[in-house]
Amino acid sequence: MKRVVNILFVTVLTMITAQAQEYKIITTVESIVPSGLGRSRIIDANADRDYKEFSSVQTADDNTRNKADRSDIRVKDFEETKLLNFYNIAGIRFQNIAANDALISSKLTAMAAEGWELVFVTSGVEADAGEKDGQGIFVTRFVFKK
Repeated sequence: MKRVVNILFVTVLTMITAQAQEYKIITTVESIVPSGLGRSRIIDANADRDYKEFSSVQTADDNTRNKADRSDIRVKDFEETKLLNFYNIAGIRFQNIAANDALISSKLTAMAAEGWELVFVTSGVEADAGEKDGQGIFVTRFVFKK
């Protein structure tokens, strides 16, 4: 009987370990446009896409163009959470940054409660390039796995 229980335990453990991992990306976009004119959001896609449907393999013999329809790639089912912009008329607004941190922390805590493990964070900036630019965003991607 003990041997059967051990075999059952090892079998279940192997099945759990062999399960495919699932990944999810949450993106924050925070505006760094002067005067607070930009838009800032947390974006969480609710739809899945299989990259293979939109991929092609290029070879020396066959280098035909990838003809996947871009409109099929678009995701219209997503959660959008408003964030505050980094700037207002007076300049950088530290209260807005603190408010965004609180909202982003809340989202990350909710993801952890749903069983998601944060495995990687990356960010990038397209900053305001001067008086005539007027554009700028700070993007952060949070990569989770389950």
